[in-house]
Formats: sequence, structure tokens, C-alpha cells
Amino acid sequence: MTAAVPIVRAPAVEGWRAHLLVLGAAAAAILMLFARDAADVAAIWWTSSTFTHCLFIPPILAWLVWHLLPELQALAPRAWPAALTLVVAGAASWLLGEAGSVALFRHVGLVLMLQGAVAACLGKAVVRGLAFPLFYAFFLVPFGEELVPPMQILTAKMSMALLALAGVPAHIEGIFISTPAGLFRVAEACSGVKFLVAMAALSALVANLCFRSWPRRLSFLAAAAVIPVLANGVRAWGTIMLAQDVGTERAAGIDHIIYGWIFFALVIALLLAGAWRFFDRAPGEPWFDPAELQRPGTPAGQPARAIRVGAAAVAIAACAPLWLGLVAGAGSAPSAAAYLPEVPGWGRVAGPSDWQPHYTGADRVSLGRYRDGAGRTVDLALVVFDRQAEGRELVGYGQGAADADGAWSWTADTAAPPSGKAERISSHEKVRDVVTFYRVGRLTTGSASRVKLETIRTRLLGGPQRAVAILVSCEAPAAGISPRSAIDAFVAALGPVDTLADRAAGLQD
Repeated sequence: MTAAVPIVRAPAVEGWRAHLLVLGAAAAAILMLFARDAADVAAIWWTSSTFTHCLFIPPILAWLVWHLLPELQALAPRAWPAALTLVVAGAASWLLGEAGSVALFRHVGLVLMLQGAVAACLGKAVVRGLAFPLFYAFFLVPFGEELVPPMQILTAKMSMALLALAGVPAHIEGIFISTPAGLFRVAEACSGVKFLVAMAALSALVANLCFRSWPRRLSFLAAAAVIPVLANGVRAWGTIMLAQDVGTERAAGIDHIIYGWIFFALVIALLLAGAWRFFDRAPGEPWFDPAELQRPGTPAGQPARAIRVGAAAVAIAACAPLWLGLVAGAGSAPSAAAYLPEVPGWGRVAGPSDWQPHYTGADRVSLGRYRDGAGRTVDLALVVFDRQAEGRELVGYGQGAADADGAWSWTADTAAPPSGKAERISSHEKVRDVVTFYRVGRLTTGSASRVKLETIRTRLLGGPQRAVAILVSCEAPAAGISPRSAIDAFVAALGPVDTLADRAAGLQD
């Protein structure tokens, strides 16, 4: 049996007041420089149910620092210029996020810059003492929505496996599951991402507060990542099973109540109960030994040095928006009028289509229907962004052939044409194939990642800022019959898609 030896707490070191004032001024300046991003993050916390848990992160951070105060006060704050590299990394992340309209990179960049300011103004020893609160600050960033599509597919596949075990006949197509009770769609809200991201924040906190052993911490974190995914699959399966008896509408209503108020809490309770006996951090145990982080008697740094380092942190952070302000305006062109081409062998036909793409913030969307001599009908959409920005970009969540909240849903990817992508979407009993080409700068592609990279390049280095999507769609004439031949014939008649995109954007006469 071993006895815990308490750490003798040293008296508080002088010099904290000056260093904290410098840090406060530097952090306030960075937040003012990036006030729009800070406001965006706070708005997401407040308005998105996926990230409501983030509202608890600031008070948790304050609570963590408060509990570390007895040990922190025994350390001498000393400005640490090497930590400015973290501010550089944050500014670079923000710059890439702003140039590529990727909010996640901007928000991570803002947190990195603030973390870098803390490290630069207070010093290496203090940062080591604050290691967990600084790491936990990353949970201020709303992240996880990128996981929605793969989580939808995974949930659907788990539900199918469980239905097979239960002997319920079912058929899956993408995120749609059909059973004798009806057709079920694994919606975005049912993907389990809300549960997963909230559990990630909770499990990281518990792992730090309740465990000292790293193997135990990692085992708990792994369980906290896997269990919500499995539990969500069980929840979706349970909804489908319930619908076999009470109907789809009533089962969906019961599911939302159980999952929202009971199921989530039950899974957390079971996880914590299972881990309870393995907790190995004693209540009241000191978080660290100051003597291990800094030699006792080390004097605090000079306030003048802290001021210089804090000013350098602000100057580095300011370089990112300054660069975009100087360079990103290059390549702008006057707005063009809406445009639809004449296509050899295909004539324009009147009449609305039951499909149209979804591109929030587009400056122009031109829609046209065409029919050839064989009676094949295709829909053409030309989507133009004069300049991409956050919430109005060519590729992103909800942008594309199917609206995430609309009647049409993605079913599967199909064989891609050169410099494009192809997918199948469905709405109830209807099925469509859609071929999409993106044009950004001088690049024509079907890859979302290449679109982002080219957008970043043109924003940072100058060039045409216009972004264009060309979508060609055709409804399947009957079940099991692909409309792809009509799409391919129409695309061939269109001619070079880069020329068409530039003309739609007003870059060619």
C-alpha cells in the first residue's frame, strides 16, 4: 500500500500582474481583429443544436484554470518568443480558411492564435501547467458536420445488419431503407453526429479529471468514440422495428422523444458507470508539481519583454487579413448576364422540371430543359458565383445536386466523366443521374478538394475569382434503366465545358 505525498505549495511568484495585463491586451486585440469569426462561432453555439454543448466550454475552461491556480501561482511567468510560431500557424490556418471559405480552418486558426498568445506571454513552464485547458480550448471550435454523410451511411448499414438479424425483410439504397412498414431515410439529424461531438467533449474532460494512467485514458476515449456510433445504429434500428407495429409517423415521434431526452442520457450514464471503478485520480490530488516544470526561485520575466512579445503576436495575427486585403481583389471582373447555350442537335423546351440544384448564395443560376430528336430530355443548370465567400461557395455542406433538406437525396456515386463527377439522386419513386463539372480559376474538375485548393490559390495569389458549376441531369425513364446515355450525348454536344463555364461567368464573349 502506498501513501500519497502532498506537494508543498510555494508562495505566489510576483510578476503575474504585468504578464496577465499584456496577455489580456494581446488577446483582446486578436479578438477585435477577428471579431467576425468570434461572432460566427458564438452564433453557431447559440443557434445550432449540434453545438449547444459548446456554450459550456468557456465556463469549464475557467473552472479548470481556477483549480490549477495554486500550482500556477508558484511558477514564474516569462515571455517565450518561440511560442510565436503557434501564432504563425494560427494565422496561416485562418488565411487558408478565409481564402478557401472553410469556416473550420478559420475558427481553428483563431483558437491557435489565442493559444499562441498565452504561450508567448506567459512562458513555457506556465504553458506546461496549462496543457489540458489549452488543449480543451479546441472544443470551442464547432466541428463535426463534415461527418454527417459518412455517419448517415454507416447508420443505415448498421440498421440493415440488425434488421437482417431480426428477420425483417429490407432493402437499402444509399441512405434509404425500405421495409414492409414503409420507406425510411436516415436524415442528417439521425446521423448521430450531435451525440458524437458532445460525447467527445465530455469524454476528454472525464479522461483528464478522473484518470492519471494514459492507457486508461486512451481506453476510455476509445470507448466514448465507439459507443455513441453503435448506440445510434441501435436507435435507428429500434425506430424501424417500432414502425413495423405502430406505423412510421408514430415511431418517428416516439424516437425523437426517446433519443433526445432519455437515450442520450442513458448511454452517458452507462459509460460513466462502467468506467467508475477504473478512475485512478484521487479527489484533491495536485494537478502537477511546479518544481518539475520550473526550477524553484526562478524570477519572473521583464514586463518590457512581455510587451514586445505580445505586440509581435498581434502583428503576426494582423498579417493574415492584411494579405488578403492586398491580394485577393485581383482578378475581379464585371458581373455577367444569365446565359444558356444553344446546343447542336438539342432544342430548348418549355416546362418546369421537378429538380433543380441547391447552391446557397449563387449570383446567377440559369436553368434550361433540352430535348433531342429521339425524345430524350435533359436539364442543364449553370451556377455562377462572382466571388466565393463563407456561406456562398461552390462546394460545401448542402451545396450541389441535392438539397440536404429538400425532396431529392444522394443515393450513390456513379462512373465519373473526364474532369467531372457523377451521382445518382432519388426522390420517393423517382431516380435521376447528375453529372457535375466545376470551374474555378483555370481549373475544370469534379473534385471538391481540388476546387478548394484552386479557390485558395486564386484568393491568395490573384486570378479569376469567378466559380462555376455545370450540372446536367436526366430522370431515369423506368426502374433499372440508366439515363446516363442521354447525359453523355448532351455533354458531348455542349462542347468544351471550360469554355461554356467561362462564357457563363462573363470571362469570354
